[in-house]
Amino acid sequence: MSTWELETEIGSYYERGGERERLTRNARGRLEFARMQDLLRRVLPGEGLEVLDVGGATGIHAKWLAEDGHRVHLVDPVASQVEVAAALPGVTAVVGDARELPHPDASFDAVLLMGPLYHLTDRAHRVRAIAEARRCARPGGLVAAVTINRSAGWNDWLLFQANGIDRGISAEDSLRILREGDLRHFEQDMFTTAYLAHPGEVAAEFADAGLGGASQYAVQGFPGYIPELERLIDDEEAREHLMAGLRVIEAEPSLLGASNHLLTVAEVPA
Repeated sequence: MSTWELETEIGSYYERGGERERLTRNARGRLEFARMQDLLRRVLPGEGLEVLDVGGATGIHAKWLAEDGHRVHLVDPVASQVEVAAALPGVTAVVGDARELPHPDASFDAVLLMGPLYHLTDRAHRVRAIAEARRCARPGGLVAAVTINRSAGWNDWLLFQANGIDRGISAEDSLRILREGDLRHFEQDMFTTAYLAHPGEVAAEFADAGLGGASQYAVQGFPGYIPELERLIDDEEAREHLMAGLRVIEAEPSLLGASNHLLTVAEVPA
């Protein structure tokens, strides 16, 4: 039994189910999902892998990973989400916490942290979760984690303001989040408690967990901020051009922070 607890407002937010269709209901979500598939398929170390999906929610990524031929094991702290994920073909799912994984050492070829790090607002807890992922991954295996970039909340405020949408966040609040990274409490209608990080912070946390030399990739890149993104996603030729361009700029150091999400990847040392 884990000794850790999920913050109440985070659990309540995910129990409401609003995030379950986030990656499919609009252009921004669809771009994030397509890019995550593209990136993971390129960085995963082989075929037919044992993959641990930590904080995998209802299995949006576990589903396609299993369809790709991997054996996927999902851990999530929200029981209702685990119940949905456990019904997916080729996926096993249990309730658990990223900071205390219920799996033996060196038991997976790849461990994915697709959501936990940005809901751990304490740095020591983030390092602990990365270290747990490293513990569960085999030597030569992979640890990959998604974080929300520091600029994402401010960008959302600008988009809402440009479209005349009031989400209850003042301009002053949006600048505080941009400076400090802490998104919490009063923003519950928009998202839930989270920590928005600079790319360098994430790399340093990986290093402190014993995973130095991590590679980082901008997921959506700055095109993810385009207001008319729907038109690009729905046009097959434009979408292919967008994806090709994002592969070109995805690891450009000067652009890593200009993306809503960041993927950090490290190989577990032998």
